[in-house]
Amino acid sequence: MANNPTWHIEDSHWKATQILKMMQRNSLRPRTVCEVGCGAGEILRQLQLSMATNCLFSGYEISPQAFDLCRQRANDRLQFKLMDLRAEKDVFFDMILLIDIIEHLEDYYTFLRQLRSKSEYKILHVPLEMSAQMVVRRVPILAIRKSVGHIHYFMKDIITSILKDTGYEILDYFYTAESLDLPPISLKMKIARIPRKILFAISKDITVRTLGGFSLMVLVR
Repeated sequence: MANNPTWHIEDSHWKATQILKMMQRNSLRPRTVCEVGCGAGEILRQLQLSMATNCLFSGYEISPQAFDLCRQRANDRLQFKLMDLRAEKDVFFDMILLIDIIEHLEDYYTFLRQLRSKSEYKILHVPLEMSAQMVVRRVPILAIRKSVGHIHYFMKDIITSILKDTGYEILDYFYTAESLDLPPISLKMKIARIPRKILFAISKDITVRTLGGFSLMVLVR
């Protein structure tokens, strides 16, 4: 909480836009949407503003500090609970969102398996921090671990293998380019956008594996 007092509210509109893109690509029109680890609840609020008025939204959060923020966004179609969804009995959603969460979990294999029965579809957003640049420099990885609490680091192939190992069918995926889309927070980051943007236009896979600064949005069933 001390390192991330806003719970990344400032990025929520962008993340919601990426979720909507995935839904549109696959013609998904869920009537019930749940986000696990919803933080301040702003992603769900942004989705509610853009989706059908008959869609119901639920957010589950285990942090009391985050829950104090997200419950301020509650309304008749957007509800929040201070609990682990896995402990909730007899609930089922059309879609579950796992946005920037599995990199924080000690045992994401068990977590993913236990959520399988809770929805038909799931959309995950996972940072791809295991790039050649990060491995060579080492310091950025340690800084990420300290600043935002990531305890696992992923590549695209690792993520897709984990999802298959835990029984999911991968329906679609695409890279999200927060390093290109969101405002840079330093001059160094602004300069780094130039080679990323040029190389990403030539080869997305090579850019992600070498320079980093991207995440993976995945739709599974």
